[in-house]
Amino acid sequence: MSGGDLANPILNGPYGAPEAYFELGPGGPTGVVRAGRRPSESFIPIPVARKGRGRATAGEQQSFDADVTGERRELNSLINDIRRQVELWRARRYPGVTPVSRKLLEYWAAAPPEREDPVLFCQREAAETAVYLTEAAGRSGEPDFRTRVDEQNRIHNDGLPRIALKMATGSGKTVVMAMLIAWQTLNKVANPRDVRFAKRFLVVTPGITIRDRLRVIRPSEPANYYRVRDLVPAEMWRGLAEAEIEIVNYHAFLPRDAKEIRGVAGGTRRLLTYGKAVDPFRETPDAIATRVLRGFGDPKRVGEIVVLNDEAHHCYQDKPAVDPVELSLLDAAERKEAEARNVDARVWFKGLAAVRAKVGVKAVFDLSATPFYLKGSGWNEGYIFPWTVSDFSLMDAIESGIVKVPRIPVDDDAAGAQVTYLRLWDFVGKELPKRRHKADIDGVAWNPPEALQGALESLYRSYADAFARWERDLAPHGEPPPVFIVVCPNTVVSKLVYDWIAGTGTVPGRLPLLANADEYGTPCDRPRTILVDSAQLESGDLLSDEFRAAAGGEIEAFTRARRLRDGSLDDVTDADILREVMNTVGKPGELGEQVRAVVSVSMLTEGWDANTVSHILGVRRFGSQLLCEQVVGRGLRRRNYVVNEAGRFEPEYADVYGVPFLWVGDGPVTPGPDVPRRPAVHVHALPERAGLEIRFPRVDGYRIEVPEAPFVEDFGPRAAYHVERNEVAIDVELAGIVGEEAEISLAEYRSARPQQVAYALARTLVTRHYTVHDDAERPWLFPQLAAIAKRWLDEVVTYGPDAFCGLLLFAEAGHRAAEHLARDVVSYPDARPEILLPMIRVGDGEGSTAGVDFATRKVAVPATKSHVNLVVLDGPKGNSWEEQVADVLEHHHQVHSYVKNDRLGFEIPYVHEGRTRHYVPDFLVRLTPEPGDEVAERTLIVEVSGPEKSVHAPLSVEAKAATARGLWCRAVNHHRGFGRWGYVELTEMTHATSVLSAAIAELRADGPVTGLGD
Repeated sequence: MSGGDLANPILNGPYGAPEAYFELGPGGPTGVVRAGRRPSESFIPIPVARKGRGRATAGEQQSFDADVTGERRELNSLINDIRRQVELWRARRYPGVTPVSRKLLEYWAAAPPEREDPVLFCQREAAETAVYLTEAAGRSGEPDFRTRVDEQNRIHNDGLPRIALKMATGSGKTVVMAMLIAWQTLNKVANPRDVRFAKRFLVVTPGITIRDRLRVIRPSEPANYYRVRDLVPAEMWRGLAEAEIEIVNYHAFLPRDAKEIRGVAGGTRRLLTYGKAVDPFRETPDAIATRVLRGFGDPKRVGEIVVLNDEAHHCYQDKPAVDPVELSLLDAAERKEAEARNVDARVWFKGLAAVRAKVGVKAVFDLSATPFYLKGSGWNEGYIFPWTVSDFSLMDAIESGIVKVPRIPVDDDAAGAQVTYLRLWDFVGKELPKRRHKADIDGVAWNPPEALQGALESLYRSYADAFARWERDLAPHGEPPPVFIVVCPNTVVSKLVYDWIAGTGTVPGRLPLLANADEYGTPCDRPRTILVDSAQLESGDLLSDEFRAAAGGEIEAFTRARRLRDGSLDDVTDADILREVMNTVGKPGELGEQVRAVVSVSMLTEGWDANTVSHILGVRRFGSQLLCEQVVGRGLRRRNYVVNEAGRFEPEYADVYGVPFLWVGDGPVTPGPDVPRRPAVHVHALPERAGLEIRFPRVDGYRIEVPEAPFVEDFGPRAAYHVERNEVAIDVELAGIVGEEAEISLAEYRSARPQQVAYALARTLVTRHYTVHDDAERPWLFPQLAAIAKRWLDEVVTYGPDAFCGLLLFAEAGHRAAEHLARDVVSYPDARPEILLPMIRVGDGEGSTAGVDFATRKVAVPATKSHVNLVVLDGPKGNSWEEQVADVLEHHHQVHSYVKNDRLGFEIPYVHEGRTRHYVPDFLVRLTPEPGDEVAERTLIVEVSGPEKSVHAPLSVEAKAATARGLWCRAVNHHRGFGRWGYVELTEMTHATSVLSAAIAELRADGPVTGLGD
């Protein structure tokens, strides 16, 4: 435990497990920093005391603390237990998983400089937890948490196999969905009979905003996350294409009327359905499931599917009886909101049940920042869904720098004990109207309550400072402006606040930077402030002639894209355009790019992913930390994801009024200048430079080919081998309660002759240990190996009590014996050295520069003598040594072409500390062909061992060089199918040109650098 201030709340890096956290006391952080990981906990509202009624039990949540917010903090024991076990499992390098899963897990775990855009730890942990529960839990001594999850699903979900992954808003739930799809699909493709996996996915969302945004999880989408976020190794892409993904809103589960009844009067329908328990003109659950799943083809052939629920807190099972006392504690608006939530949840849950009944559901993965039961649901308010298995909370995200830091008022000079703008609703709630009065009409200025006006103007002053920094630092780079959002309790207040901020036709806006007209009343070409509520969306009031003229290009692009996506020729309405403005706030080149303020009802649309929000004003009642997190979460997505010298993100802030969030930031902190994010560049192979293509083999490992010289056995001490009687039964007796007894004997194993066993061992040696590079057998070796095996059995092998040589005829025992014989017994004269050959990847044995196509924000310099247009430099500010090497290669007369090895797929496999790793050298260089050279292609591998890499290198430079030169180059050169290869390492730049020239000369002369002379 250590003391500390809150000047910089970022305690951890984004790519590793959190190592420290702020201690939270009754009023927020105490300033004490604790070592380790923050335990998962929930804020549980303490119910109003009711005579004769006891406190509901917390199930698996353990009481932890009580605070002055009227909520109790309780530990989530299931999550914490699973988290500890996953940490141990991760440290042991994922035992018990399939090879496909291990490759993905290790790929996701790679950090700079191996990956330019690493997977965030919170994303890894969520995916790892799903993999652990599916593949490792309950096996090989691992505790079986599935029984605890299954019991909760039996109680809460009618047995539907749900697991919930809790991730803070802005931490990348969509990336995790893509990771889960890749993991399931690639395992199913690799092993179609493995019942744990599927390659068909139903993704369910709460609205069209999220549905449209989730297109990125389709591998067929040009901007899919598998490529953009580099989630799958290049060699596994082919299998990923087999994923079948259907994305629907939960509204798709609403039953529809049959065509025959559409347009029929209500009275006629009641007459036709009178006395019938089921409406024959309404879809049955089976029909609903058939319609939702029709994209997968014939339901009889679909088989079990995997469901992914986004914003899954909207989906829960009916509570048999909602407590009327609990409902009585809600006001009319809250009761109406709770009833609407329950109706929606019922539709969603019953839809999943119908899908399960139709085709079967293998697993349901729920993703949500707030998987809690809310008031009025019938379940205990504030309790986390008990099938939640992982948690990366908003506090975790703040302390890891993954989201903006919400700063809230902590003190003021107002009269009274409370901080006014922290609990704004307490001061203004009773003064705000619930319905529009005649005096509140356009042309008449509305006078907001004093505390509300003070909050608006105070927060606007902070916004003006942020806007000035944006104009100075970010606007010159094409970045959108900061955004101010106001969350109101109803449409009446939202319209009044909107008019006050933005102005009306006759009354100017009170906040100049956010006003929709200038000081002379001339409307802006594009609205600076927008109002988001159902009436405004349907009215189209914002679509002025000036806006249509200024945004004509974006409107036309949106219209084309929508028609292409939906395959519809229907006209795009004003409401559609306004929705697009809202959905694209802060996105360069989109309709909402220049929006500076959003006034909304409730909490904005879930899935709204603007990352430019800098200020939030809550003008509504917040009854729990859950509601606080939901509102604050709408504005916490970061702008910049570049790490600093310490490997952490620089803090970004969102100033928040009116939301009494538990996090109490350090108010006096002055944010530094905003650093513009480097624009992305497109790195790709140029078709017109096809003559500069470089090919390379994809090598998975190495093996030794034994020469044809005669074998000579050496039965020294290493040759000793002992056979014990094992658990295999040779003679078995069977008996029932009555009736005849029986005996079964495998007597042929006991009576097997040594010659028979020797032949079996020789056959294993020929087929498994002494094949040529193309896996062809060499049967002429059999007589020599059989004779050696016979002598070994006669002269060396010893036997325990009741053991016999026939036991070696069992496959596993025979392979063990053959491995021993091949490794420790058989030797041969030194007529010539061993031949090291590569194990070329099956089905994907050759790579090429032609496949390079990706976007990057790294520093990149143009390339001329390369098939690829740019050379991408490592490090946050580029790598000056690599840039110098690229310049040398550009001007070297013996270099035909070269390429920087960035997402090229060229790797050198090696084993270190018992773990298979992959070394990624820096450059591949193809030499200029020389007349008369019998080798068509000569390629030099160049490693730049600059100071930028020394800190992160997993092996010493000497070990890497030995791996590349001593194994990879030797093996590939002996293969003779990929030309001749060499390796050189540059450790300083003073003599780089001369070192490269010497390496090129050695490669042309087939010198030791190629491996042939080693």
